[in-house]
Amino acid sequence: MYAILDIETTGGKYNEEGITEIAIYKFDGLNVVDQFISLINPERPIQPFVVNLTGINNQMLQNAPKFYEVARRIVEITSECVIVAHNASFDYRILKTEFSRLGFEFERKSLCTVELSKKLIPDQQSYSLGKLVRGLGIPLSDRHRANGDAMATVKLFKLLLTKDLEKKIVTETVRTETKKQVDDKLLKLIEEAPTATGVYYMHREDGTIIYIGKSKNIKKRLNQHFTSDNRKSKRMQDEVVSVTYEITGSELLALLKESEEIKLNKPKYNSALRKTKYDHALYQFTDNNGYINLKVEKADNRKTSITTFVNRQQAKSYMHRWTEEYNLCQKLMGLDSGKSNCFNYTIKQCQGACIGNEPAEEYNARVQKLITSNTLQNQNMVIIDRGRDIEEKSFILVEEGQFKGIGYFNLNYQINNIEILRSITIPMSHNRDAKHIIQSYVRTHKKLKIIPIHKL
Repeated sequence: MYAILDIETTGGKYNEEGITEIAIYKFDGLNVVDQFISLINPERPIQPFVVNLTGINNQMLQNAPKFYEVARRIVEITSECVIVAHNASFDYRILKTEFSRLGFEFERKSLCTVELSKKLIPDQQSYSLGKLVRGLGIPLSDRHRANGDAMATVKLFKLLLTKDLEKKIVTETVRTETKKQVDDKLLKLIEEAPTATGVYYMHREDGTIIYIGKSKNIKKRLNQHFTSDNRKSKRMQDEVVSVTYEITGSELLALLKESEEIKLNKPKYNSALRKTKYDHALYQFTDNNGYINLKVEKADNRKTSITTFVNRQQAKSYMHRWTEEYNLCQKLMGLDSGKSNCFNYTIKQCQGACIGNEPAEEYNARVQKLITSNTLQNQNMVIIDRGRDIEEKSFILVEEGQFKGIGYFNLNYQINNIEILRSITIPMSHNRDAKHIIQSYVRTHKKLKIIPIHKL
């Protein structure tokens, strides 16, 4: 019997969090036979970033039961069950912490669907619950709410059980204690870490950097590093003595700094790990009729590409999206291999470039608009993103298609004067990785403010 659960918390310091919502489904391997879902008054304030993430605020919990009032029900529904959760180390730790505050030793065997998924469904792009279930076609409603996430975990676990034909992996993954004990040294490093976006540096005793990473929540990421029991994490846990940070505010700046500084410092545990993967690229050519054609091919560094993609699947997804967004021809986008007109022309969503009905000049203007929006080539622009505090903005400077560097500004005149802008820019290397990072980020974050330099 399994108790599949999800917990939402207040956030805050390690082992000082409180539960705000819990959902538990008792599952016999085929069906849900019992369930318990409840908001919980944590008797402590909820961190603002958690309110934004879950939608659960302090007012909603004023009349909710306190943990001690639901503790007996939780013990009953999980009795003689294996706890199952997505990132079980977190949920199980929180439950044990809440019970220990009541003087009760809560102990159950546990299974982590993240670990199981990595073994039974390898090669997924992401193992976060939202992205994983979406990729597997599992419906997920009320993301970051206990009931929605727990029900999605039930459906995911059903799938995992069917894939574990020999039942070996499930047996091996069960453990009495999911999270290894975090020693005082690591616990202190977690407690001191900020919850902000930035780059972090792990140092050994002589100060040498052994690992560089980036995260939108540095504290949460360090917690994952220091509670993981894979071989590399254990070695890092043994060696790390201190962690330093650089807050960037912007995830894009963090990605760029991480890439640059790994190349400069070559940390021991980043080897063969941070090579940016972009297997496919978008190229253009003009056919005999004067139409610009776009084509996805394996990335070739000898050719000038418009933009790059992680894989062919991602590339094809964007090609379909752009065909619709810019009203382009499927044949000239490499999406229709028929000999006559494309399918979209049949349903009047293509203006006939595939059969010469639309003037090449008109069609090419729309293609050029797509290209300009998705490449650094020959671009002169400033990309504006969030800063390290509410009064600050960050920027990325691109001139003549070259990434020049990053910086921060508070006063409008700094961003409106190109000479001042250059003077406050922190120089960084223009390379294939930086180019891919910028293009990919801009492609997926449409709300970024981009200012052409000629307008400054």
